[in-house]
Amino acid sequence: MIYIQESNKAYFATEQGFDDYFAIEGEVRRRFKNRRTIRFERAGRGFFIKCHQGVGWREIIKNLVQLRRPVLGAHQEWQAIQRLQALGVATMNAVGYGVQGWNPARQYSFLITEDLGPNVSLEDLTRDWRARPPDPRLKRALISRLAAIARRLHENGVNHRDFYICHFLLDTSLGLQSYHPDHLRINVIDLHRAQLRKRTPERWIVKDIGSLYFSAMDIGLTQRDLWRFMTVYRDRPLRTILRDEARFWRKVQRRAIRLYRATWNTAPPL
Repeated sequence: MIYIQESNKAYFATEQGFDDYFAIEGEVRRRFKNRRTIRFERAGRGFFIKCHQGVGWREIIKNLVQLRRPVLGAHQEWQAIQRLQALGVATMNAVGYGVQGWNPARQYSFLITEDLGPNVSLEDLTRDWRARPPDPRLKRALISRLAAIARRLHENGVNHRDFYICHFLLDTSLGLQSYHPDHLRINVIDLHRAQLRKRTPERWIVKDIGSLYFSAMDIGLTQRDLWRFMTVYRDRPLRTILRDEARFWRKVQRRAIRLYRATWNTAPPL
């Protein structure tokens, strides 16, 4: 099965079958185990294709034993993009999708998305913030925007599972003309492990927010920054949050600290 948006079919006139899409050449942006991501151009327009190969029964069984839904291919990300767009959360625009084979362990699939244009990941943007602090207005706006995105996802049954600052791309096409959170376009990417439900269980919320905190621990966050995130994310007064949700936020902090220790073999700069 192959689907290409009608408005984009002209860019893929040379691809006649599934193997032709898997053979598309370009700049390899990422390669990991059974998948690879390639940037390519057609008629001056940029696209990305993420190709998935079968994960094998061992990987499927391992995930099931750990009570995790295995990621079998591109379909999960295709669905997640549709959900985020329906929620008004900026993300990639999927223009094509294909799958071949019925055996879930040997299934091949691909997802084609449009290039998002000029952008910078929040990981790159904040890399030197500890040594060279940013404009406070930008910092506050970004924290508020991230918290609003997280709230929107989690309140509508979406958890990312790779909720790190490297997976948020700030649109830089118009520059930073305003530091109001609503004027910052931040795209959420890498949704291939996202889970979609009617309601997000707390343990997955803790994992998402804990992962986000972990990935920002080295950028010079202050206690006031953390409180700002909490108040926007919960949309409640800080005093109420500290009184009623202390247990939840301790779980988030423990998750972040565990990730930091496991990744860097040292304690985080709290």
